[in-house]
Amino acid sequence: MHQLILYTGTVFMGFWAIMNPLANTPVFLGLTAEDDSQTRKAVAAKGLLLAFLIIAIFSVGGKYIFELFGITLPAFRITGGILVFQIGLHMLQGEQSKVHQPGEDAAQKSRASQLSVAVSPLAVPILAGPGTIATAMNFVATRGFMHLAITIGAFGLMCLVSYAFFVSGEKLIKYIGENAVNVVTRMMGLILAVIGMQMLIDGIQGAVEAYK
Repeated sequence: MHQLILYTGTVFMGFWAIMNPLANTPVFLGLTAEDDSQTRKAVAAKGLLLAFLIIAIFSVGGKYIFELFGITLPAFRITGGILVFQIGLHMLQGEQSKVHQPGEDAAQKSRASQLSVAVSPLAVPILAGPGTIATAMNFVATRGFMHLAITIGAFGLMCLVSYAFFVSGEKLIKYIGENAVNVVTRMMGLILAVIGMQMLIDGIQGAVEAYK
């Protein structure tokens, strides 16, 4: 039981680090700047629901995806670790990673599309980008049903937390200030970089053992 509780906390903090509601809230507010309150809530709900479905599908079908494309677990962990580490490093430096954030052109088009912003770039790649998918699949790889359920449940909880942040974003930013948001973003970047490095180490160890 203690191990499951520890695992739950690790998974939730991993998702918190890579999704970072505090950092994504200003992005969300920017993408929905011209929308009214009801539209903003609809965009948040649609985007987070889609992100949840994407992560749930990859969590459940990760092993089958590996088999279909002939991907080995060590190779995925090495690639995913590099990707997650890169995102964390950019966050730590106060930058936006290109693999986790939309470009300016995409953002401008999404603002004009109103509700379509929920699909892209909100759901993909901001919420359920390559880093988030890699993190989820790494958590459930070679583990049982209980760990799968915990991973999906933790991500679902993370989506609910993100929704609360998004719909109350303006009040939150005014209350804690932009400086506090920057500090939290850098802290989450450090945690994310460590998670990515651990994934990379695990992948290298797995590859060495596989080819002994």
